[in-house]
Amino acid sequence: VLGPSLYNAYLERQFSLAQNSSARYEDRWCRLAINENSPCVFTRGLSYLYIPVRHGEGKLVAKDDATLRRLTEENLVVMQYADPISGLPTEEYPFNPNGSPLGIAGLCDPSGRIFGLMPHPEAYNHPTNHPGWTRGEEDPLGISIFENAVAYLRSNNVQVM
Repeated sequence: VLGPSLYNAYLERQFSLAQNSSARYEDRWCRLAINENSPCVFTRGLSYLYIPVRHGEGKLVAKDDATLRRLTEENLVVMQYADPISGLPTEEYPFNPNGSPLGIAGLCDPSGRIFGLMPHPEAYNHPTNHPGWTRGEEDPLGISIFENAVAYLRSNNVQVM
């Protein structure tokens, strides 16, 4: 049960999405570093994903710096755009295609059950969707996050159809 103060925080706008810093539509595959300390049930057991972004308005804008600090301190930043070589989070374009601060690509709430992200994991649902599949390149499937959600529900005795 949510207490009144937490419930009000859910109703208050803390973030928004704005036009990409590049001022154009971005369509490419990006490496995402996953915060393994996050409570997010969708990303358990994953250390990174390589999935596509397809958007013109994906830049995260927080209402203030304190909100960004709280996200980081509470491990609510689940995914960050990462440098493809080092695997480390980055704000550098084109690796961070929209200019989000801290390279933020995905967030969750403190319960870990509410998850929002800008890239498109559903677009990588089969190995042949990967841009390097003909060269034998593979990464964890984007749909892994949905499989994790179903596993979480089943382990908590929630009826899944």
